[in-house]
Amino acid sequence: MPFRMTEMVGCEFPLFAFSHCRDVVAAVSRAGGFGVLGAVSYTPEQLETELRWIDDHIDGKPYGVDVLIPEVQAVDMSVTADEIVAAIPAPYRDFTRKVLREAGIGEDAANLVGGSQRPNTSLGQELLEVSFNHPVRLIANALGTAPPAMIEAGKKYGIPVAALVGAKEHAMKQIDAGVDIIVAQGGEGGGHCGDVATVVLIPEVLQAIEDAGADIPVLAAGGIMNGKQMAGMMAMGAAGVWCGSVWLATTEAETHEVFREKMVQATSRDTIRSKHRTGKYSRQLRSGWHAMWEEAGLPALPMPLMSMLSEPVLRAIDKAAVNGNPKAQELCSYWVGQGVGLVREVTSAGQVVQQFKEDFVAGYENLAAAME
Repeated sequence: MPFRMTEMVGCEFPLFAFSHCRDVVAAVSRAGGFGVLGAVSYTPEQLETELRWIDDHIDGKPYGVDVLIPEVQAVDMSVTADEIVAAIPAPYRDFTRKVLREAGIGEDAANLVGGSQRPNTSLGQELLEVSFNHPVRLIANALGTAPPAMIEAGKKYGIPVAALVGAKEHAMKQIDAGVDIIVAQGGEGGGHCGDVATVVLIPEVLQAIEDAGADIPVLAAGGIMNGKQMAGMMAMGAAGVWCGSVWLATTEAETHEVFREKMVQATSRDTIRSKHRTGKYSRQLRSGWHAMWEEAGLPALPMPLMSMLSEPVLRAIDKAAVNGNPKAQELCSYWVGQGVGLVREVTSAGQVVQQFKEDFVAGYENLAAAME
C-alpha cells in the first residue's frame, strides 16, 4: 500500500519512531518503520559514533535525526557551563541534596550538577553537520521554528525537514519558515508538549495548512500507541504517525527495567505536565520527584538551568533504583505520554512495528465495514 510519507523518506510503513536509543532506531527501520534518533543529549563526537553504529546495523534502511535548536534561551549561551551553574540559586541546590539524602543515595551526587548537555544554536548546527555526513533521510527540529540554516541545508542535501508543533499557530510559523513536514503533537504526548488534545490538533493543523494553500504532510503525534489509533489519525488526513512513548517499553530502549515495570503498571492518569525537569512543560511519569517539588513550593528554573540541576540528580536516582533502593524507585521518572495506560508488557521494537501493522489493517477494515 503506497503512502505519501513512505515515498518521501523511503520507508515501507509511515510509522515514525522517535527514540534516544540507537538500537530502537535501527530495529524500527529494519522492521519497515522509520527510526528517528533524538540527538539533543549528544556532543558532535558522540553523535558521529551513534550514527556510524546505526549505519552498520540498519541494513540499508532509512532513518532520521532529531536535533533541538531552541528559539529562545533564558541565559546567555556564550558563557561557560560553570558560569551557568553558578546562576542556580542556593535553595535549589540545597533542595536536590535533601532529595538525595532522604532517599539514602548520598549528597555527593549533587556535585554532578552542570554535567548535562546544553542545547543551543551553535551546537545544533554542529549536530546537523555531523548528520549530513550520513545517509539520513529526515531532519527534525523541536522547540521552535526551524531556523533558516536548517531549511537551507535540507534543500542543499535533498533531505526533508520536519518540525514539531503543538498548536495551529505554530504550524503556520513552520509553513512560513519553509519546512517540508509538520509533526503535530497533542498534549497527551510525552516530553515537551502543549495542552491541545491530539484529536483536536490534527484537524486544526490540517485545516490551517489547507487554508494557507500549502501542501505539507502532517504526522500525527501524542498518545498514539497502536495501529488502530494510527488508522484513525490517517482517516482524519494525517500522512502517518510519530510515536515516542511506545518504544520506551521495548527491550532495546534506553529505559531501565524499574521504569519499564512502572510503565506496565501505570494508567493514563499517572502522567504529569511539569516544568520540574527541563524548565519547560513536558509530560512525564508522575513520581515522588514531582511530589517533593510541589511540597517544597519552589517554581521551576528556566531552561537550561532546570535541566542542569535536575538531570544529574535524576541519573543518580535511576542508578540507585536499579540497584534496589525502594525510595529511589518511588522517585524515578522519565518522559512518557498518557498512552502509557495502553502498555501491557515489555516487548521488542520489531514486535511493536509488526503489531502496529496488524492493528492498522484491522482499523482500516473496521472503517471500511462501517461504510458498507
